Amino acid sequence: MNSPDYLLILAGAAAGGFINGLAGFGTSLFALGFFLSVLPPTQSVALVLILSVVTGLQGLWVVRNAILDNPKRLARFLLPALVGIPLGVLSLRYVDVQALKLVIAGFLLIYGGFFTVRRNLPKIDRPTPAVDVTVGFLGGVLGGLASLSGALPTMWCSMRAWPKAETRAVLQPFNVCVLALSAALLALRGAYTPETLRYALIAIPTALASAQFGIILFKRVSDTLFRRLLIVLCFVSGLILMGRELF
Repeated sequence: MNSPDYLLILAGAAAGGFINGLAGFGTSLFALGFFLSVLPPTQSVALVLILSVVTGLQGLWVVRNAILDNPKRLARFLLPALVGIPLGVLSLRYVDVQALKLVIAGFLLIYGGFFTVRRNLPKIDRPTPAVDVTVGFLGGVLGGLASLSGALPTMWCSMRAWPKAETRAVLQPFNVCVLALSAALLALRGAYTPETLRYALIAIPTALASAQFGIILFKRVSDTLFRRLLIVLCFVSGLILMGRELF
């Protein structure tokens, strides 16, 4: 690998780390395109998962108090997801994954586009434990099936009238746990070769530093602006996901 290739890996790590620090998710969204231009798909995904988990740990520390204040709410999302992941993996042989990704991309585009241009954001402030459990479970299924565990939780949490720290206290640990499990499954398949680990050692410091800049910005944005950011990222996620599947 030559110097420009290493620069692309560092650029992907910087972009992915920054958005994770800012929003609590999205490392794959912003980093994978850089990695895929110089690395094979499996190696690219393995590298993204490492960066997602490592940078996500910094975000967990930022919202640790919000997590501890309401652990039952996080459990309503996370525990069903852990049940859903293996079910998603088992469903791989029966489902057209590309078609599923296009459907999810369509939902993200419609949802993100609609609420991006709306003046008033959705505001669901009543307790919804049954919906939380369902969204967490389906997020786990989609994670095991198509690596899209964060799509539904992000859409749902951006509709809740929660302060930004409480929203992140659900999304950040949810994504860290699901992606850590995904990384473990890839490791069992031998995806983390010495070469992949060498790239990770190069990329991790850059991702961590960039995540700190994202965290600084997260602390400064208002609750409303953070919700709008999540909605815009839903739209961008749908756009990128559809582009990858169609072109």
